[in-house]
Amino acid sequence: MRDLHNNLLVKRAISSTRVTDNTAQVSQIIDRQGFESVEFVLNIGTVADADATIACLLEEGDNSALSDAGTVSATDTLGTQTAAGFQFDSDNQVRKIGYIGTKRYLRLTLTPANNTGNLDIGALALLFAANGLPVTQPTS
Repeated sequence: MRDLHNNLLVKRAISSTRVTDNTAQVSQIIDRQGFESVEFVLNIGTVADADATIACLLEEGDNSALSDAGTVSATDTLGTQTAAGFQFDSDNQVRKIGYIGTKRYLRLTLTPANNTGNLDIGALALLFAANGLPVTQPTS
């Protein structure tokens, strides 16, 4: 199957939310069992603060609660965690960061600094390169 639809599973990472302070937004733990790669897509809405910056951290591990979490190395990412971050002038943009490592579980954290305004963000995890096709998207 050469189409994207039957080769892709989409999971919620960070629900779309409005952040009004420097509270880190931590994703769901993404279980990539049965998939070779994961791409996180970050959706940025309004960034109202004039000097806010938002750092991206991608963690990996083999424990389902990520009690063994470690920062993903540059050799296991597509793109960089720095490039996936954003700042005050990134209104209505998207970022992405990919994972090609061997750990089963992943977590994305977006951490604002200097944010006293409204910051609208969300993220999805796109799992692809499935071990079996077609991929069926669950409803929940």
